[in-house]
Amino acid sequence: MLTISKRGEQMPASPIRKLVPYAEAAKRKGIKVYHLNIGQPDIETPPAILDAVREANIKVLEYSHSAGNESYRRKLVQYYKKAGIDVTHEQILITTGGSEAIMFGFFCCLNPGDEVIIPEPFYANYNGFACAAGINVVPITSTIETGFALPPIEDFEKAITPKTKAIIICSPNNPTGYLYSRAEMEALKEICLKYNLYLFSDEAYREFCYDGEYVSAMHLPGLEKNVVLMDTISKRYSACGARLGAFVTKNKEVYDTAMKFAQARLSPPGLAQIMGEAAVDLPDSYFDEPKAEYLARRDLLVNRLNKMPGVFCPNPGGAFYAIARLPIDDCDKFCQWLLENFSYKDQTVMLAPATGFYGTAGLGTNEVRLAYVLNLDSINAAMDCLEKALEQYPGKVIEKKLRAADAK
Repeated sequence: MLTISKRGEQMPASPIRKLVPYAEAAKRKGIKVYHLNIGQPDIETPPAILDAVREANIKVLEYSHSAGNESYRRKLVQYYKKAGIDVTHEQILITTGGSEAIMFGFFCCLNPGDEVIIPEPFYANYNGFACAAGINVVPITSTIETGFALPPIEDFEKAITPKTKAIIICSPNNPTGYLYSRAEMEALKEICLKYNLYLFSDEAYREFCYDGEYVSAMHLPGLEKNVVLMDTISKRYSACGARLGAFVTKNKEVYDTAMKFAQARLSPPGLAQIMGEAAVDLPDSYFDEPKAEYLARRDLLVNRLNKMPGVFCPNPGGAFYAIARLPIDDCDKFCQWLLENFSYKDQTVMLAPATGFYGTAGLGTNEVRLAYVLNLDSINAAMDCLEKALEQYPGKVIEKKLRAADAK
C-alpha cells in the first residue's frame, strides 16, 4: 500500500489559504468577499517595472547565474545602502521569493532535530518551512495586551537548549504589525552573541514603518557573522507574483553553503530579475504614496475595530497587518461561518484565524489577523460586515465573560 511521508502528514495547512474553498463557494452564490485574509496588496504594481520586462530585448530566456544576475545584485547593493545596510554583491543571493531565502537559511544553518526560537504569533509559513527542513520551532509568546512587544529576554534564555541554533524575527512583523525597537534589537544581539546563535531577520516590510525607526539586524555592529537577512520584493513593490527574494549574509561559510542549494535549483526567475533591477531605479519618493495609503487604512481599520463591542486591536507600528481579539468562542469556526453562513447586503469578509500563527496549542482561539490591503471604501464595507457578523454569530462570547477570562 502506498503511503504518505511523515513529513507530508505533519505539514501544516496554511491558515491564510485553507478557507479558500469556502470563499469560492460564497462567490458562486453571488456573495462579494472582502479578502482581508492575505497580504495581497491592491496597490498598483509600478508600471515602470512591468515596462522593463515588456521592453527587454530577449531572444532566449536563459538561466541566470545561480546567485542571480550580477547586474541585479549590484543594483541591490545600491538599494541596501539607502537602507543603511553595507553589503557587496557577493554577499547577496537572489532567491525564488522570500520563501526560498527562509528555506536556504534553515537548510544551511540547522540540522534535522535542531531548534529555532520564534516570538509568537509568527508568520505561519515558518512552521511549514521548519517541517520541510526537519527542525523544531520553539515559540516564545508575545501578548496582545503589550501590542505584541518582544517577550522578555529571560523567556528566551529559559527556552535555549543545546539544540537551539537560531532565532527568527520579522520586523515590521507579519502577522502583528509590531515594529521592534532598537533596544529590543540590541537585546536580541546580546543573546545571539552569548549563546552563539544565528539571527534570521525577515525584513519584507522595511519600507512600511509608521510609528518608529526601522532597525535592521544588519544595523547591529558585532553581529555580522550571525545575521542572515531574508528579503523579497513582493510587498515592497506590490509584486507578489514575481516570486523574487534575496538571501543576504556577511558570513561567507553560510553564503557558500547557500550557493550549493541555489545551484541545485539552478536559478531564480529571469523575468522577475529584470523587474527587480527596474524597481531599484524608482525614485525614493515612490514609497511616499503607498506608505501614506497604508497608514490611512491602518488608522481606519483599527479605529473601526476598537469601536465594536468586545473587540480589541492594538495599533500596529508597521507592515499592513493587525491582530484583533474578538468576542468569539473559536476563530477557526468563526472565519468559516463568515463564508458559509453569513452575509450582509450580499457581502462578507474573509479573515485569517490567528491559531495558525501560534506555535503553542490553544493560543489565539479568539483572535484573527486582518490584512489592510484593500482600499478605504472596501475596508469600511468589510468592517460593516464584521460588525454585523459579531452581532449574529452563534458562538459569540459576552464581553463580561471575555474580561473575566483575561483576568485569570
